[in-house]
Amino acid sequence: MKITVETIIKAPVGKVWIAYTTPDDITQWNAASDDWNTTKSTVDLRVGGAFSSRMEAKDGSFGFDFSGT
Repeated sequence: MKITVETIIKAPVGKVWIAYTTPDDITQWNAASDDWNTTKSTVDLRVGGAFSSRMEAKDGSFGFDFSGT
């Protein structure tokens, strides 16, 4: 499966890159809605590297992992 995400962000490219590729930053902005949060994130930007994020409902009712290479 292939997923493509596109958006326009009014910020310097370097700042956006850091926010999009730094696990601590990802946990601050990656949420489906105010009822959800990302509790864990990993990023390996090397060729063949993997990424993973754990998203959970804040009430603890559900959670899932999203990952890829």
